Amino acid sequence: MQVKINNKNRSFNGTPFKRLIDVLREDFGLTGTKEGCSEGECGACTVLLDGKPVNSCLISICQVEGAAIETVESLGLPEKLHPLQESFLREGGAQCGICTPGMLMTAAAYLKAGGDPSPDAIREELAGNLCRCTGYQHIINSVAKALSENKK
Repeated sequence: MQVKINNKNRSFNGTPFKRLIDVLREDFGLTGTKEGCSEGECGACTVLLDGKPVNSCLISICQVEGAAIETVESLGLPEKLHPLQESFLREGGAQCGICTPGMLMTAAAYLKAGGDPSPDAIREELAGNLCRCTGYQHIINSVAKALSENKK
């Protein structure tokens, strides 16, 4: 199977029903995507599939053949962070770190779509991503900051 992951064409020759999260982590070494609930309820494993946020724990690799997948590794590098990563760092949006990759990927799609920086709109957009640290305000502030800076 052929898939584009973080703008690189990749081949996968394993079982077609292996979950996307497992292929990303085990076969391609992209461990930034985290597994939370394994049931599609928490959003920790969110990646972008053709630009749209999806739970990678619910998708088999055979379902994404020919698609473009983006993981948190695609956002930035330690020496050049993505604006969302920079905002999460400055605003305290990253706490324990389990939900952060999924939050970042959902927010990245929202940012790219020119999302509304109002707290209510951000909360609605991130509703499928749970933070068990219950620190949503810092996450909302982080996304709002990145969105407002992106509109400048």
